[in-house]
Amino acid sequence: MNNKFILASGSPRRQQLLKDAGLNFTIKVADVDENGITAQLLLRSEIEKIWIPEMLAKEKAIAAAAVFDADSILISADTIVLINDKIIGKPIDEKDAILMLQELSNNKHTVITGVCIYDVLNKKPLSIFSEKTEVFFKRLTAEQIQFYIKNYEPFDKAGAYAIQEWIGLIGIEKINGCFYNVMGLPVSKLFSELQRLNLLH
Repeated sequence: MNNKFILASGSPRRQQLLKDAGLNFTIKVADVDENGITAQLLLRSEIEKIWIPEMLAKEKAIAAAAVFDADSILISADTIVLINDKIIGKPIDEKDAILMLQELSNNKHTVITGVCIYDVLNKKPLSIFSEKTEVFFKRLTAEQIQFYIKNYEPFDKAGAYAIQEWIGLIGIEKINGCFYNVMGLPVSKLFSELQRLNLLH
């Protein structure tokens, strides 16, 4: 596969998924105020929450592509957790993480990842899409929540957890949809789009 791809994400999980999929890429982290943009979007009544990850992925792509000119294809993504019609982002501290996991406990939530494939040279998006996965948690005890937060420090993760870590192994009953989407990148759908756009050689 060619090496003209840029990943606009500092997420080690997204980076590892693309490496495992055999895609050659460099990393360009975009400086975007995710919380601020989300708050602004939520004020607009015509925007449904499920579209926010796509909008944030596009903003990340624009921000990353604005600082250089290159004949490259940039990939950006944003993941949110939606529960009871409320968006849960990344926890700001331990107390916030505890509250998030308590809400996810014995409940169903939806993980939505928006992805933007962006033409850096021509400064335009080639594809913007999202993937949804339903996740069902068993009841988590206070001890399990405390153990997970203390040992895994999930402060950089939407919903305060990673499905591939201990909490996912012991706490998740089932999922409906793409597993890797919950990790932060719907790899199969991304590659289908790259193939559709004739970007894989």
